[in-house]
Parts: sequence; C-alpha cells; structure tokens
Amino acid sequence: MVYFESARSRRGRGEEAADTDKSGIKIAAQNRKAWHDYFVEEKFEAGIELSGTEVKSIRAGTLNLKDAWCSVRDGELFLNQMHISPYEHGNIFNKDPLRTRRLLMHKGEIRRLQAQVSQQGFALIPLSVYFKNARVKVEIGLCRGKKNYDKRDTLARRDAQREMERALKARD
Repeated sequence: MVYFESARSRRGRGEEAADTDKSGIKIAAQNRKAWHDYFVEEKFEAGIELSGTEVKSIRAGTLNLKDAWCSVRDGELFLNQMHISPYEHGNIFNKDPLRTRRLLMHKGEIRRLQAQVSQQGFALIPLSVYFKNARVKVEIGLCRGKKNYDKRDTLARRDAQREMERALKARD
C-alpha cells in the first residue's frame, strides 16, 4: 500500500519537534558528493511517493543518496538508486531498498527539466531529503558535471580560504 503521509497522522506525537528548525524542516540526508562532482545550476523541490515503512526508516536516518540520480520517463519523474534500509520492525511490509521511486512535481516543471536534460547535457541529481511539515521532500538539482581541473580549483580555493581564516584568528 502506498500512501502520502499527512500532517494529521503525526499530530500529537511530538517526534520531530526537537530536531526541526523554526520553518518546520528536518533534514534527513544530504548528498555532499553531488556538490563535489557537479555545478548545481538550479534547485527544485519535489514530493516523493513512499510506503509507510520507508517513511519510518527515513525518520530513523537510514538512507543514502550517494549514487542516486533522477530520470524522466513517460512524463513522470523517477528517483533511481536511492537506498532506504528496510525498517527493522516492518517484516512483510518492507520494500526493496533500491527500488525506483516516483517524484511528484507539476507537469510543466517536468517537461522543462526533460528538455534541458536531453538538449543541454544536464543531469538531475538529488541534493537532499528532508521533512517539511511531516511530509518527505526531495531537493533536486539541475546539474552540469565538473571536470577534474574544476574539482582541483574548488579544493585550492577552499584551502586558501581556510588559511586566511586561520591567519585572522591567530592575529586576534
């Protein structure tokens, strides 16, 4: 059974109250490798279709976005290779950890993304998964791949910034 988690189903439990900021957003996972391997041109927010045990497993923090990517098929957006570990109390209701999951966006946005991916050589990469008012959301980036010299340049800039901060701290 697939359902969309409602705010009503979480009311009164107080589970996420301690870990959320003032806007009601609790980050479950981030894809830091995406920022290293790609230039993120634009960001989008999408809902995700999950089963109940998958939501509970995400709440426990057992998911991995490292090798995940998105694809557009038949006018629908899908998330591939996102690993959600089986919920330990889920028994027969657990799903395949690497199954393809459908993302929920407006048709116009999906068409626009599909056109950019097919014509301009961009990729759709999930950047983070988070809870927004008790609903699971995925932040998707429209990304362009980095070359090795771009990665080295980024690392050199970061090291230089770190050295400047150390020097200022030592001076004070």
